[in-house]
Amino acid sequence: MKTIGMLGGMSWESTIPYYQIINQTVASRLGGLHSARLVLHSVDFDDVEKLQHADRWEEAGQLLADASQGLQDAGADFLMICTNTMHRVAPAIETRISIPLLHIADPTADAIKAAGFDTVGLLGTRFTMEQDFYRGRLEDRFGLNVIVPDSEARRRIHDVIYDELCRGIISESSRENLVKVVATLAGTGAQAVILGCTEIGLLLREQDAGIPLFDTTRLHAEAAALLALE
Repeated sequence: MKTIGMLGGMSWESTIPYYQIINQTVASRLGGLHSARLVLHSVDFDDVEKLQHADRWEEAGQLLADASQGLQDAGADFLMICTNTMHRVAPAIETRISIPLLHIADPTADAIKAAGFDTVGLLGTRFTMEQDFYRGRLEDRFGLNVIVPDSEARRRIHDVIYDELCRGIISESSRENLVKVVATLAGTGAQAVILGCTEIGLLLREQDAGIPLFDTTRLHAEAAALLALE
């Protein structure tokens, strides 16, 4: 079994299900008392969040690249960044390590294509919804048509992520607002919706939406477990 390098803590609320899903997947495949071999570097998200909102992405990239180098030195065979937004600095990380990086968008896109969809809505932080590092990968590498909410909805979703979900706050009113956003995306042609923030799956459930949801946390974690078992 390969050793997984987990770059987590962004936020720690969503790193918990990563750890659970990876170990559950390994146990279901191998049986008995098997669990995953992994090393985890959990950053102080307050440092990362300040760099994000100050548009200091180069510094954020160096911070995570240092942590990634430590995971490689600790014996990781491949790396996963346990957050969607910080894939914004994936190139900076990849230049510092010689082990593979399992990009969160790839297993997500594979699952969408396998389900037969080509037009999807994307929910996440404003960075993920508005910048090209994530949408561009889905569109250019996988041929998906990606739809995002309007600017006001993007602001509200961003605030829910940072002010509530990253702090462990689950609000029914926020869930209802997200359900409305999903319905609007469906009305504009989305066949399914990507939960493109690792915390959103803590709030929005499959039964809440009228169209399929693709939870990047689960898809990324399951893909890491299966890669470890190859």
